[in-house]
Amino acid sequence: MASKSEVGHAKNVANFQDLIEFVVGYGATYNPSKDSLKLPKLKELKAEGDTKLADFIIQNTAYNGKVNERMLAFSNLRKLGTRLISALETTDAAKETIKDAKGFNRKIQGKRASQPQTPTDPNAQAPNTISTSQQSYDQLIQHLAGLKEVLKSEATFAPNENDLKIITLEAQIIDLTKKNNAVATAFTKVSNSRIARNKTLYTAPVNLYETALDVKKYVKSIFGTGSPEYAQVSSLKFSKPRAL
Repeated sequence: MASKSEVGHAKNVANFQDLIEFVVGYGATYNPSKDSLKLPKLKELKAEGDTKLADFIIQNTAYNGKVNERMLAFSNLRKLGTRLISALETTDAAKETIKDAKGFNRKIQGKRASQPQTPTDPNAQAPNTISTSQQSYDQLIQHLAGLKEVLKSEATFAPNENDLKIITLEAQIIDLTKKNNAVATAFTKVSNSRIARNKTLYTAPVNLYETALDVKKYVKSIFGTGSPEYAQVSSLKFSKPRAL
């Protein structure tokens, strides 16, 4: 599920549209001297907020998809390692070779990357920082590559099963590396999108959150605290995440 903060961003933008509608209703009475509070600027800021929210959803969804693809690609690695060792043990390989292979397999079994749960919502929020599991996936690839090299060095290792053959392992290592790198690339994109969104909504010199508060203050200055006009805008809630 999307976090409360993610829902809050969308709510801020939606409430900003309501704020604009009230401003339109005030007609010529609403005439601020500050350029950023003028109606055309408010509409521009709202459009920018919509764009940044939409881009974040796109990038976030893509990131979650890449994470799920990586999870699936790595899901059978432990079983594969066990099968490879069993296949090697049925050859004429020396004990030292089998020992070396088992060493890499132990690392595959014991250094398994912690796999995040598959998001129930494709737009569920991506993490703010890339997890340590990224390094674990890198290590798993290296352990599989090490095991493959041991198997490749053994002349009597020639399994008939396609998924155990050296050429298949080499292709799998390439695929795992590609999927792992795709997660890192997607994470960068969603991270940059989050930064851009937060600038528009909260941290830029002219941002949606502070502009909304200023519009409320200006309406209060025109109509007064007890006016129905101020009651309209004051009922609109805008929040800012604490982490910013």
